Amino acid sequence: MTASTVAGQGHGTLADQAYRSLSDRLVTLQIRPGEPLNDERIATELGFGRTPVREALKRLEHERLIVAYPRRGTFATEVQIADLGHISEVRQQLEPLAASLAAQRAGEADREQLNQLLRQLADTSGGDTDLIRLDMAVHRAIYAATRNPYLEDTLVRYDNLATRIWCLFLDRLPALAGHVHEHEPLLHAIIDRDAEKAATLAAGHVDGFETAIRGVI
Repeated sequence: MTASTVAGQGHGTLADQAYRSLSDRLVTLQIRPGEPLNDERIATELGFGRTPVREALKRLEHERLIVAYPRRGTFATEVQIADLGHISEVRQQLEPLAASLAAQRAGEADREQLNQLLRQLADTSGGDTDLIRLDMAVHRAIYAATRNPYLEDTLVRYDNLATRIWCLFLDRLPALAGHVHEHEPLLHAIIDRDAEKAATLAAGHVDGFETAIRGVI
């Protein structure tokens, strides 16, 4: 799976495309914490004008993936391990809610996408970056199936922050494939419209994420 598969590049405005490209690189730490971002250089690299890039940077700043300092420039935010508890508190409440709603509201197109993701989970032959992107794709498909754009937007933001923490410790954590494969029973529960089981599995996944991180810090 490539970055464009998850990010859906080629769709939406130029600002949307710039946002997705930069977000993917920031979340997977291809742009390292503390690294400067120059809008002119990014625009040249993406083949866009500076205006859509600046719009994308504003959105990324709102999502706490970058920070801008007057007269100093714009930088990828540092990954703050102290934020793990705060992020987990939000996700422990909202991830089960999203899984439950997705089980109740997913339409045929959603269910087909979830089935496609199940097939991809059965063939996780790529590297760690591909697995991270597959993990992100699963979460985003579940959020979209809630049919609640406010919940979806909130959870994408927090999943991005959580994924950055995961990527920071990737070389010290247990096998990534096992973590990603935890989504299989969750996806089955959503497809089967078992809202209670989906919520329970989502809660367990968030708890397992925090436990794994705390085990290596």
